[in-house]
Amino acid sequence: MGALLRCIAVCSVTLLGLWPQLAWAHAFPHHSEPKVGGTVAVPPSRVQIWFDGALEPLFSSIHVQDAHGRRVDTGDGHVNAADPTLLETTVMPLAPGTYHVVWSVVARDGHRTEGDFTFTLSQKE
Repeated sequence: MGALLRCIAVCSVTLLGLWPQLAWAHAFPHHSEPKVGGTVAVPPSRVQIWFDGALEPLFSSIHVQDAHGRRVDTGDGHVNAADPTLLETTVMPLAPGTYHVVWSVVARDGHRTEGDFTFTLSQKE
């Protein structure tokens, strides 16, 4: 019986030790500019998303669409060379309206995460 309890204890400690690695297996957005669901008064020149872990540049993408589904980014989406947690793209001059950001990233551990959000550019007064 003692050997069984030791085995259970060792397995439990091993699983608890792996828990942080399993919990952080994907890269998730930390914050963005413009903010998710936010409204901005000044047209942004780029859209940036920071993640909670380093990204694989070759397998990470971002694009921005207007309300009609037309792409308004310049096609230069990339992981920032100086900050591997930053995915960004330059956007064309934007008119007031709602914009849809679509992203897909692969974390350094190989796990893919995808998502999207909108932001609004308010009318100039």
